[in-house]
Amino acid sequence: MTTPVRPRLKLPLGIQNLREIREAGHYYVDKSGMAVDLVEAGKYYFLSRPRRFGKSLLVDTLKELFEGNQALFTGLAAESRWDWSRRHPVIRIDLGAGEVRSRDELELRLHEIVDDHVRRLGLTLHNQSLSGRFGELIRAAAVQSGQRAVVLVDEYDKPILDNLADRETAAVMRDTLRSFYSVLKSADADLDFVLLTGVSKFSKVSLFSGLNQLQDITLDARWSALCGYTDEDIDTVFAPELPGLDRDEIRRWYNGYNWLGTGVYNPYDVLNLFQKRVFGAYWFETGTPSFLVKLLAERKVFLPRLQALHTNAALLSSFDVDRIAPEALLFQAGYLTIHDVRQPVLGRWMYTLGYPNREVEASLNEVLLPEYGVPGDAEAQERLTVILQRGALDELETLIRSLFASIPSDWYRSNPLAGFEGHYARVFYSHFAALGLDVRVEDATSHGRIDMAVLYAGRVFLFEFKVVDRQATGAALQQIKARGYADKYRARGEPIHLVGIEFGRTERNVVGFEVETVGC
Repeated sequence: MTTPVRPRLKLPLGIQNLREIREAGHYYVDKSGMAVDLVEAGKYYFLSRPRRFGKSLLVDTLKELFEGNQALFTGLAAESRWDWSRRHPVIRIDLGAGEVRSRDELELRLHEIVDDHVRRLGLTLHNQSLSGRFGELIRAAAVQSGQRAVVLVDEYDKPILDNLADRETAAVMRDTLRSFYSVLKSADADLDFVLLTGVSKFSKVSLFSGLNQLQDITLDARWSALCGYTDEDIDTVFAPELPGLDRDEIRRWYNGYNWLGTGVYNPYDVLNLFQKRVFGAYWFETGTPSFLVKLLAERKVFLPRLQALHTNAALLSSFDVDRIAPEALLFQAGYLTIHDVRQPVLGRWMYTLGYPNREVEASLNEVLLPEYGVPGDAEAQERLTVILQRGALDELETLIRSLFASIPSDWYRSNPLAGFEGHYARVFYSHFAALGLDVRVEDATSHGRIDMAVLYAGRVFLFEFKVVDRQATGAALQQIKARGYADKYRARGEPIHLVGIEFGRTERNVVGFEVETVGC
């Protein structure tokens, strides 16, 4: 018996409206059951997820549930679990559209949102202040309908994030929003459900000091897959889109996001892949902030370290306008995700963060290469892949010399750490990682750690770096051999190239390049 082929449906690319998805025949990954679970489990929630991860669709799904639009949920998990006889007034606050650059612009935008709900619900307000009108809107909506109100805030933090490059303005945005959101606490008797979503997780002291009833579900295993597509979703819901695409590559490129539970794919990436049928950095290219790139460069973040960054819960949430840890920003914005968690001491959790997938690692390294003084050179990158495919390591030496020779001397003068091994390892790693290759930094073996391993085109390349004062010593290649680094990869049955590279502190380039190839 053959399995019937499911028809291809419309791809909901860029659509954040449940009604349009359901009525116009688009693919829909059913999150309605989890939405009901969320409502049944509590009242006040905060959820942080990266941009373009389905937060707006989640908010819209909750809106349709509370407004009792049963027809949209026919055949979905929520249909038999929701009380459709009750309809709540929903106040949705969407701060995702446009940018505001001052307190006046933000207050005007919030007043406009309140006015829209007043007109929609047919209410009359008497208060004049922003917080007073917001509180009055909640009370009046509840009284008019006979049901407590629901407040759903989408992109609660965007006015702050849009102004992070100007800390004074960002602080003004934070303080204005803190005053606005604080109304929710005093309106508790008139509220049935509250959800705030955004990208960043500002500390409760800075933004949510009055909202201590908010339940932060960002790192809660139960809700890890509340936004995003799971492996099962890809294999079932989107099964008609898979023929002609490499399933393993889809996983390597776009899967890997995890918030202590089920791992997920970024929906925007997957939908673009299914539409264009070509792998690309779709999510990354939609708006990686220049502020982030500048911050990483200023703080001299060692990108190879981001493959396995060890941190604690305090760092993951230590984000504020006046204190921005690059690691926290990278995690909250989606450039890092959780790879492992452990509890060495009762009550103290330690996390291992890393890049979620190939797209993010390659793209972030590519955009940061100019910050290391390396000009973009697509031709050189193409030559590198050809060299690795052929195993032509003599040509690799020439290419690497050219790479470091292209870094202007002015860059070294403004970067005092440029004479140390970390600088050369960082530039070398980023050049390879930017190509989307399988690059492993500080790769652990039973005898030590390999500076860098690259697996590509049926070959294994093991690199060790040393910085010397005058002339090459051969110590780099000697260390690879003495510690038996190749043993870890012999079972692959592929050629293993051992590459020892020594950089001259004064020459600022390769002074020693030794290669040895061993079989399996």
